[in-house]
Amino acid sequence: MNTTIPFVDLEPQYRDAGADIEAAALRVLRSRQYVLGPEVEAFEREFSTAIGTRYCVGTDSGTSALRLALQACGIGPGDEVITTPATFIATVEAIRQTGARAVLADIDPASWNLDPARVEHVLGPRSRAIIPVHLHGRSADLCAFGELCLHHGLTLVEDAAQAHLAHHGGRRCGTMGMAGCFSFYPGKNLGAAGEAGAVVTSDPEIARRVAMLRDFGSERKYEHILQGGTNARLESIQAAILRAKLPFLEGWTQDRERIALRYLEGLADLPLTLPAAVGSDRHVWHVFAVRHPRRDWLRQELAARGIETGIHYPKPVHLQPACQYLGYREGDFPHAEAYCRETLSLPLWTGMPDSVQDRVIETLESILR
Repeated sequence: MNTTIPFVDLEPQYRDAGADIEAAALRVLRSRQYVLGPEVEAFEREFSTAIGTRYCVGTDSGTSALRLALQACGIGPGDEVITTPATFIATVEAIRQTGARAVLADIDPASWNLDPARVEHVLGPRSRAIIPVHLHGRSADLCAFGELCLHHGLTLVEDAAQAHLAHHGGRRCGTMGMAGCFSFYPGKNLGAAGEAGAVVTSDPEIARRVAMLRDFGSERKYEHILQGGTNARLESIQAAILRAKLPFLEGWTQDRERIALRYLEGLADLPLTLPAAVGSDRHVWHVFAVRHPRRDWLRQELAARGIETGIHYPKPVHLQPACQYLGYREGDFPHAEAYCRETLSLPLWTGMPDSVQDRVIETLESILR
C-alpha cells in the first residue's frame, strides 16, 4: 500500500537549515535574552534588507503585525478599511481590533485577489485604508491599488502574510504600501518554530509607532507614550530561528516555483481551473490551489488514495458566524463565494520529490479522466 502523501512536510527545510537552527536556539538560551534584544534587532535588519524596506519591526504574529500597522497609520474607531472576503479571518479581525470596520469587495475571478474596480465601488466618506491580500503568494494588483489610494487619499497596507519574496512590477510585496505585514507561522515559506510576524516600512514614524505599540506604547521601560499599546513583542528564539532560515529562502522559493511549474504542466489537460498566469510578477506559491466544481468529492477521492489536501479557504469571511456583525449575506460576493466552494490546495513543500508530485498528478488523472 502506498504511504500517505502529506499536504506539507517541513522535514526537507530542517535538513537544509537544521544545524543552523539548533545553533541559533542554543545561542539564545545561553544569552538569557528571551524577548526582543539583539537577535530581534538583527533579524529586523536582515529581513528589511531582504524585502527592500528601510525598517522592519518584529511582532508576535502576523495578525498583530496587521493590527499594529493599521494603528500606526492612524486607523481607528469610525474608520472603514476595505479588504477581500477571500482571506483568513485574521485580516478582518485585525481591522476590528483597531475599532475600525471592515468593508468588503469581491475578488477578481482570474487572480482570486481583491479586485481594484470593485473596491472603487464601495468607497465612502469613512474609507481610510485598503488592505489587499497577496493570496497564496501571488501579488495583488498593487499598481492599481496604489493609484486608487493616491487618488482618494487612502492608506495602503499590504497583507503579505503568504508572499515572502513575491513581487509586482519589479518591486517586492510589502514595499509599495505605507506598511507591509508578514506572518512567520511555521508553515509559511519563511516559518518560525511558533508564532511570529513583522511589519516592514520605509517610513521612520510608522516604524517607531509600531515598535512602541508592540511594547505597551513605550520606548523606554515604564514610560508609556501611545494609547492602544499591547504585548506583541517578538521572542528572541523565534527571531534567531528566522535568521538561520532566511539565507535559504531564495533557494526554497525557486524550488517552490519549479514544483508549481510541474503542476501547471502536468495538470494542464485535466478539467481543473489552474492558477492564472502572472506575467512578469513573481508568485512564490505558498499554496498551489486548483478549482473544481465538485471540490469536496475530489478531496474525498484523493484522501481515499492517500493524498492529503487543504482548503484555503472553505468559507468566505462574510459568511463566518463571527463576522455576521458586518451585515453581509450569501450572494453579496459571488466570485469569492464560488472560489471558496471550489478551491482545493494540493501538496506542495520545499524539497518535494518529483516522484511524490508525479503520484499526485497521476492520481488526479485517474480520477478526472
